[in-house]
Amino acid sequence: MNIKKSKCSQKTALHKARFFVCDIIISMNLKTFIIIGRSGCGKGTQAAILDKFLKNEDPERKIFHLETGARFREFIKGSGYTSKLASLVSDSGGRQPDFLAIWNWAHLMLEELTGNEHIIIDGTPRSYEEALVLDTAMTFYGRLRPVVIFLDVSREWSKQRLMSRAAKEGRTDDQSEAKVEKRLEWFETEVMRAVRFFEQSNGYRFIHINGERSIEEVAEDIQERLVE
Repeated sequence: MNIKKSKCSQKTALHKARFFVCDIIISMNLKTFIIIGRSGCGKGTQAAILDKFLKNEDPERKIFHLETGARFREFIKGSGYTSKLASLVSDSGGRQPDFLAIWNWAHLMLEELTGNEHIIIDGTPRSYEEALVLDTAMTFYGRLRPVVIFLDVSREWSKQRLMSRAAKEGRTDDQSEAKVEKRLEWFETEVMRAVRFFEQSNGYRFIHINGERSIEEVAEDIQERLVE
């Protein structure tokens, strides 16, 4: 058997399959959104508003809304070995390893995506390496030019929101000022690399939003930018 021909045939089949999937995505006008920004910038709130907006625009279409933060907080409450280790990392103010962050959303895509839904991703990726893996998932599923919504707020604005949220909601990950400072530092060193990756990639539509405004103003700005 000619190994070179076999590999070439496999690549050709893979390309044909991807083009086929992309054609389906185009014909159904499926949309993909990735919402990213500093902790406390309002990602979850804006994702929920965007969810309602999409439902009004396309009421027959399902929406796969992936909110990674809440899911992971539930995961570390579990009794399993990995959950306990992840909880220790969280309690110490450490950063979770990329493999665990990726598993947090990848297994849900594998189990729940049908190929006939809009996608909203809230809170992922949190590192450049995770962004690269998410990019392969977008390619695999034929999601053309996902829209990345960067909710831009200052470090000090984010810190104030997190400390206020800890007092109101009792969020343990926000209650320590030292932990908050670590999270804010991670954004500068880790998450911003992912933001720059999306901003510089031709495969994504990057929307820069001033997040230091009222919820209504931010939502209106996002919706106006989406219909441009």
